[in-house]
Amino acid sequence: MHENDCKNLNKCRINLPDFKNNILKFEDYNKSEKVPFVIYADFECLLKPTENENAFQLHEAYSIGYYIKCSFDDSLSVYKSYRQENEDEETPAKWFVRELKGISEKIDLLYKNPKPMRLTDLEQLSFRTSSVCHICRKPIKSEELAVRDHCHLTGRFRGAAHNSCNLNYKDSRFVPVIFHNLNYDTYFILKEIATSTIMNGRVSLIPHNKEKYISFTKYIDDCDISFRFIDSWRFLPSSLEKLASYLETVPIAVNEFKNDGFTDEQINLLRRKGIFPYDFVDGLDKLMTTKLPEKNEFYNKLTDSHIIDEDYHYAVAVWNMFTIKTLGEYSDLYLKTDVLLLADVFESFRETSLKAYSLCPAHFYTTPGLTFSAALKMSKVELELLTDIDMLMFIEAGIRGGISQCCNRYAKANNPYIGPSYDKNKKTKTLLYFDINNLYGWATVQYLPVGKFKWIEYETNSNFFNAPPDSDTGYFAEVDLEYPEEIHDDHQDLPFCAEHRTPPGSKQKKLLTTLNDKKRYVIHYLALKQGLDNGLRLKKVHRILSFEQKPWLKPYVEFNTEKRKQAKNEFEKLFYKLLINAVYGKCIERERSHVDVRLVNKFTGRYGAEARIAQPNFHSCAIFD
Repeated sequence: MHENDCKNLNKCRINLPDFKNNILKFEDYNKSEKVPFVIYADFECLLKPTENENAFQLHEAYSIGYYIKCSFDDSLSVYKSYRQENEDEETPAKWFVRELKGISEKIDLLYKNPKPMRLTDLEQLSFRTSSVCHICRKPIKSEELAVRDHCHLTGRFRGAAHNSCNLNYKDSRFVPVIFHNLNYDTYFILKEIATSTIMNGRVSLIPHNKEKYISFTKYIDDCDISFRFIDSWRFLPSSLEKLASYLETVPIAVNEFKNDGFTDEQINLLRRKGIFPYDFVDGLDKLMTTKLPEKNEFYNKLTDSHIIDEDYHYAVAVWNMFTIKTLGEYSDLYLKTDVLLLADVFESFRETSLKAYSLCPAHFYTTPGLTFSAALKMSKVELELLTDIDMLMFIEAGIRGGISQCCNRYAKANNPYIGPSYDKNKKTKTLLYFDINNLYGWATVQYLPVGKFKWIEYETNSNFFNAPPDSDTGYFAEVDLEYPEEIHDDHQDLPFCAEHRTPPGSKQKKLLTTLNDKKRYVIHYLALKQGLDNGLRLKKVHRILSFEQKPWLKPYVEFNTEKRKQAKNEFEKLFYKLLINAVYGKCIERERSHVDVRLVNKFTGRYGAEARIAQPNFHSCAIFD
């Protein structure tokens, strides 16, 4: 049985935790501190026509804007931008890399010259009387050494701590560089940071596939600072326009525009995302246009749509109120507004997360990573990791994904409420639409596995599927099921026990709901009981895996649900909803679907393309340039 499963699943050796390192618990204590420096950035592009049949338009960046936010000294927060005015000038990507190099040197200097810790009398008293570590929140025993923990950048005393906690409470030596929809901006910056001689160092990727990346990090050879490029869309999957509309205040944008000397009336006009004629700007010469293009020039070729009158009137108002002279100036203001609104949106997101969970999202790559860490922290659970490859493959076989199907392709209503088309001589028929809320929330408050996984014999546990939902012990089983013909008509709309099969006329497996008998089907004991109660027959039990279960996510989900009810604005409602939904997906994340992509700029050597191609898990390669 093992050989068959292993042969079908494993292409190379699998590394599993050993018995000494098989506990998963919250350990991200350093992520409770705000990342001191964050950069928010955006590119603006020319949309050039192309004769290439495989491309719609050629996008070339002509400007870049960024805002660096310092969490401890706002005088270090600053907005800068650059616009290329002719083909001979430096490209925006090259200018940005030069700026990043300068930023890394300044931040590195701050870390290499830490501020001394000067405690007030009150802080000295607090340290002497502290009996709880401010980092892990556990007691400091009398025989343990308590140390003074402080911020190296400000000298601020943070509290008494265990010596081990203090040593692991490391400063963030990376600077997040945040774009909204990083997949788009990656194409303009990745080549430059990988090949630039201005900022030498390797680039590591967290890929979605060969062309799209969750994140990438630029390390610098002569500096301890690195730049981690992350996508705010992976935290807040909505348009910047909609996200900005959720905010009641935009303090960063207001402050920056006040520094520019703008009036309150002008600033109020910039509290929303701007309007820009992307398709009109197909060359640098268009940026020298001295009047706002006509409404029809704002036509979007990709979506085949015109802007509404309200949006065009808004663009006219901005042009006139700011006495803009060229479309290039209008583009600069549009870019600055975008970047500052992104900064306000994500800073609001950071503040909400820090207030609720004492975790800074800028330490993470995606919302699932943030919410899972928050769940571990709040629940204080210790989850046992699998150390047996057979158990791992067994549970993987029971994770099948979500069902998407059309049970009935066509239906026509016939009842008195539909008006003149009602035919009283025909059978009355009503179409109902059901939207069941919070399914993810419901699933995650159930009793879930936490540990003590072991194989058990069916002969001595033949009634395992009758265990109650709140039993301390739960079960997964591999079974053969018979689907009797007499219940096919009743079950045909939505049969039990979905399975991966190749549909007729297709070459790819799909998740199907079928009325077929099931062989070696891995199923949770409650789902098995539901099927048996509805007429399915248990023919054989091959294996049973028992485990300890607890509703360990329930406090976290209920906390977020309550917070969502108390939310004061749409932004907070979205935040708490996202964190409830994302923790579900993180709990059943499939490691096998992850890909390992390496970016190299040499062929020979230990870390060159030649060595990577020779590895047993090599799949394919692509030459970017």
